[in-house]
Amino acid sequence: YHLFDPAQTYPPVLFTTSTRDDRVHPAHARKLAARMIAANQDVTYYENIEGGHGGAADNAQSAYMKALVYRFLWERLSVGG
Repeated sequence: YHLFDPAQTYPPVLFTTSTRDDRVHPAHARKLAARMIAANQDVTYYENIEGGHGGAADNAQSAYMKALVYRFLWERLSVGG
């Protein structure tokens, strides 16, 4: 957060967090995502309202979060091109 330079171009980033994380407050991800978005960076943000430090409360949520990551990578990587 402190080293972020709004004049620099960064690669696309995916932030995932959980509202109920008891070790790392989600405000950290929120603040950096907001700062990057304000600088017109390519940011995807997802906050699960359940779960804890791992970000998911059950297997279905874990699968959903993994799918988000794979979709993000698939959409951002240059496939065959």
